[in-house]
Amino acid sequence: MHQKFIDDLGNEIHINFLPKKIVSLVPSITELLFDLGLNKEVVGITKFCERPNHWFKNKTRVGGTKTINIDKINAFNPDLIIANKEENDQKAIEQLQQKNPVWICDVKTWDDGLNMILKIGELTNTTPKANEIVTNIKTNFEQLKTQAKTAATYLVWKEPLMVAGGDTFIDSMMQKAGFENIFESQNRYPQISLKQLQQKAPQFILLPSEPFPFKQKHLIELQKQLPNSKCVLVDGQMFSWYGSRMLHFTKYINDLTTSLHKIDK
Repeated sequence: MHQKFIDDLGNEIHINFLPKKIVSLVPSITELLFDLGLNKEVVGITKFCERPNHWFKNKTRVGGTKTINIDKINAFNPDLIIANKEENDQKAIEQLQQKNPVWICDVKTWDDGLNMILKIGELTNTTPKANEIVTNIKTNFEQLKTQAKTAATYLVWKEPLMVAGGDTFIDSMMQKAGFENIFESQNRYPQISLKQLQQKAPQFILLPSEPFPFKQKHLIELQKQLPNSKCVLVDGQMFSWYGSRMLHFTKYINDLTTSLHKIDK
């Protein structure tokens, strides 16, 4: 049975419902598909889909998010491919669309993330579980410890320095966590100079584990250059993985907030 769906970009796709062969090109969505109970249905993932670990070890990897192996995906003759506007290469996705049903999401806010979970529930006939995950995320976020907003910036790359702007999922999660993004007025991931960062002197500079893997050595180096701010290593997945990873955000942020306020005293 074929069924019609509309993705976040307005594309109309027709899938063999219920989909039995799913390829995920988005790490955070791969984890969501696992939490929706689609162990047998997911046949292909990317080399960055590290959660769950046993899928990472045992499922067929179809390249990176930007370096998709189109032939390997086509060989599956998939019923459904799930992609993301920002994370995947547009030309590769357009090639896949010529032969396969590709559903593309575009997640920029917390609400977008919840809606995406519900839409994938519809796509995969797992609506009850998707509803449960969304309800649990909403309940968890009600337990966030509210603090006065503190000025912060979130680096996404080191050379050149790039930050998360205001129209990103990261910005939305920063706000939920009680941070005021000093680059909120700029779009996407603007490149900035060290001087700009020094002049703005946010209270906190968040150094995530991905996409650039900031380590202690980078923190020490940047802290010397930015003495008026406090550099902090953070879990990049917590701020950038829309999907069921959002279930773990509240505990992580409450623990982080507690430690930051101890540091800041």
